[in-house]
Amino acid sequence: MPDYEYFDNSYPGLLIENFQNQPTMRFLGALITDLRPGYCEVTLPWRKEFTQQSDAVHGGILATIADNAGGYAAWTLEPNDANMLAVEFKINLISLAKGDPIIARGHVVKHGKSLSVSKIDIFSVENGEDVLCAIMQQTLMCLRG
Repeated sequence: MPDYEYFDNSYPGLLIENFQNQPTMRFLGALITDLRPGYCEVTLPWRKEFTQQSDAVHGGILATIADNAGGYAAWTLEPNDANMLAVEFKINLISLAKGDPIIARGHVVKHGKSLSVSKIDIFSVENGEDVLCAIMQQTLMCLRG
């Protein structure tokens, strides 16, 4: 992972507040549990309501927290009047996510002037072990003030 720096050192608090103000993230109960320049970890507690027919967390829920982890990772590298929007992503679902919690760890692969690319690994914590259950790659567009 490249060695990035925050665009603004007061930014982590602003981004966490922004994340917590998203109605979807509040509804899901997702939290940012680690935020550094070019990196964001989002943790989601397991709930029965998130599962599909195999009693595993639904792929759409995994994609939702992964999208946020990658987006906020990229947002740490932008000025405070910017906004990050995903313009494309691809997710590979590797194994059933049945553990608690679910953790999405996003890091910026390439930071550009208008487009950035993030890679996100999504884990299901089972018996104290991180089990890789999905991988996402996304392209993000930066909208500046």
